[in-house]
Amino acid sequence: MSAIEIEQLGKSFGAVEVLRDVNIEIASGEFVVLVGPSGCGKSTLLRIIAGLEEHTTGEIRIGGRVVDEMPAKSRDIAMVFQSYALYPHMSVADNMSFALRLAKVPREEIVSRVKMAAEILGLQDLLGRMPRQLSGGQRQRVAMGRAIVRAPSAFLFDEPLSNLDAKLRVKMRAEIKKLHQRLGRTSIYVTHDQTEAMTLADRIVVLNKGRIEQIGTPSELYENPANLFVAGFIGSPEMNLINGRIQGGAFIAEQGLRLPLPHETGDRQGVVYGIRPQHIAVGGSHARARVQVVEPTGEAQEITLTADGVDLMAEIRDRPPFKPDQEVNLEIMMHKVHLFDAQSCRRID
Repeated sequence: MSAIEIEQLGKSFGAVEVLRDVNIEIASGEFVVLVGPSGCGKSTLLRIIAGLEEHTTGEIRIGGRVVDEMPAKSRDIAMVFQSYALYPHMSVADNMSFALRLAKVPREEIVSRVKMAAEILGLQDLLGRMPRQLSGGQRQRVAMGRAIVRAPSAFLFDEPLSNLDAKLRVKMRAEIKKLHQRLGRTSIYVTHDQTEAMTLADRIVVLNKGRIEQIGTPSELYENPANLFVAGFIGSPEMNLINGRIQGGAFIAEQGLRLPLPHETGDRQGVVYGIRPQHIAVGGSHARARVQVVEPTGEAQEITLTADGVDLMAEIRDRPPFKPDQEVNLEIMMHKVHLFDAQSCRRID
C-alpha cells in the first residue's frame, strides 16, 4: 500500500485550464472518490496520477517518491477503466494473466495469482470462457481481476460501473467495497454519481471546473457543505436552495415566503436558505404549501410543492399518498437549515 500526495497540480490544454491548484493527501489504504459533473477534470486528474497524461504544474508522490517523470508501468498502480477493454480472442484466465506474462512472471506464480483473484471475485467457473460469453457484470469483474493479479500498491477506477444497468451497478458497488475491505489497497475512484461516491468513499473530493470545492467524509459533505455547489451536488433529491434576505429575525424569500432561522442573526441581504427534502415534514406551522407533483419511490413520496411562489421538494415517509392540488402545512427541521452568502457562495456559520 502507498500514500498518494498531489501538490499544486495544474493541467492546461493550450489556453484551456482544466485543473488548477489541486492539493490532495491520500493515506495508505484509503478509498477516495473524485466526484463532480461532466467536464470538471476528475478523469483527467486520474489519468495524470496513472501517468497516462502529463501535468503542467505541480508534483505527484506515490509512496513518498516523486513520479512526475516516471512512466505509467513503473508507478506500481493498476487501473480499471469504464470500458472493460478485454481481449476478445483470449479466455478469462488469459485476459487476467496477460500483464504478468508480459512481465515474465513465473508460470506457477501466475496460476496462483489468477486463482486467488478468481476466488475473490467469484470467477472460478468462468476462467475458460471468452468475453463474448460473459454478462456486463462478469466482464467488469474480469477487468478488476486483471488489476488484482498485478498486486499493485494502489488501484485507480475510472467510472467502472457507468455501462451497467441500475440494479447491477448497486451489486457491483458492493463488490468493489468488499474488495477494498479485503485487500486494503489505496484506491482512487472517479464517478459523476454522487450516490456512488457517498456509499463507497472513506473521503470524497468534490471537483468543479477543475478546482476542488471540498474534501471530506460523506457525512461531513452531507451535513456541512462548504458552499452552494457542494450543497446542491451532494444529496438526492438535491437540497432546496432559496434566494432571499434575513430581516426581522426571519428569512424572507424573493417571492415573499417567510421561513424561520436556525439561530439569531442580524439583518442581511443576499442570503440563500438551504434545506434538504428529507428535512421538511408535513403537519407543522412554518409554511403553507400546495402539492404540485407526487413521485412515489416505494418507501417514500417525493413531493414537489409551491409555497408563496417558491418551489420546494420534500421527501415524506409513513404518510398516506398525497394528491396534486392538496394543501399541506410544512415543518422545517431547524437544526438542518443551511445558510449561504449569495455573492461568495460560501456557507454562513
